[in-house]
Amino acid sequence: MKKGAKSGPIWALGTMSGTSLDGVDAAMVLTDGETIAEFGPHAYRPYNEAERQTIRAALGQWPEGAAVPAAAEVVESAHAEVLARFAGADLIGFHGQTLAHDPGGRGTHQCGDGAVLAEVLGLPVVWDFRTTDVAMGGQGAPLAPFFHQACARFIRADRPLAFLNLGGVGNLTWVDPGVTQPDAPGALLAFDTGPANAPINDLMLARLGLPQDEGGAMAASGRVHEDLVEAFLTHPYFYKMPPKSLDRNDFRAALVAMDALPTQDAAATLTALAAACVARGAEHFPRPVERLLVTGGGRHNAVMMRELAARLACPVEPVEAAGLNGDMLEAQAFAYLAVRVMRGMPTSCPSTTGVPAAVGGGQISRP
Repeated sequence: MKKGAKSGPIWALGTMSGTSLDGVDAAMVLTDGETIAEFGPHAYRPYNEAERQTIRAALGQWPEGAAVPAAAEVVESAHAEVLARFAGADLIGFHGQTLAHDPGGRGTHQCGDGAVLAEVLGLPVVWDFRTTDVAMGGQGAPLAPFFHQACARFIRADRPLAFLNLGGVGNLTWVDPGVTQPDAPGALLAFDTGPANAPINDLMLARLGLPQDEGGAMAASGRVHEDLVEAFLTHPYFYKMPPKSLDRNDFRAALVAMDALPTQDAAATLTALAAACVARGAEHFPRPVERLLVTGGGRHNAVMMRELAARLACPVEPVEAAGLNGDMLEAQAFAYLAVRVMRGMPTSCPSTTGVPAAVGGGQISRP
């Protein structure tokens, strides 16, 4: 355990600002970094359109990018605003905003300075969770799997199950809850599945000036072009063995392929594509799962959920069916991971990010 870290469960406050650019989630978790004792209060702070445009202008840029300082200022101020609403936290887990992700190349870049938040909020802040994993040869993503394993134990699962997060990109975590240590062989397998909400959101913004396909209404009125879905699944990414990860913009070609389609058909096809990517990913599960629990914004899309149910051979349910909060699961994950970092515990391992050995990431900034 690191010097100055309390023993036993502590209240951690985690945040997430995802690639869908909707806003900041914040949530508290009482945890010792291994088990979850209790879930606490949570809050959401949406970005306004001007803030969203400022962040969008910096997507794909590295720290020296011209648009990065303005984006970082938006991210830091929005996080400070929502985090200030909470009381009783012992530390903060701050993910920041991913602008670029290139494991094996330039690395990974989340904008937002945890030291700034530590000064503003007067609490220790754990941040920069992904850099160490990438520097050690890992993908740096996904990072929620260790938390998913704790969630499986919290809901008393006794057979393998999977968590599917549908944010800008989709990612899957296969969990065997019978293995108690997340970095033990056979406990977890995690990887990004492919595009999820990002291309749908980009389509709606470009065509209609809307941030998303609310509830899947546009997709519901369109026709799926299965030939385009099948063509897309020939991309080399789908032939790679997991663990593997993606950047939000790795599949821009999916949008280009929609150019000739009416908006309804494009939305329907992109929604079906997201589900088809998940089904292709499920082929990598070590053993069949009892259920697949869906978290993230995509679970509110009724067409997406129907497509998943049609393409997968297991029950597909929102995580709320297991008593969890799908809007806050990623924020809760970074609360949980912050405690692990503070206590010198690993946050990723070979079966989650492909890193050669279990590693703990994160910087700690104190006020």
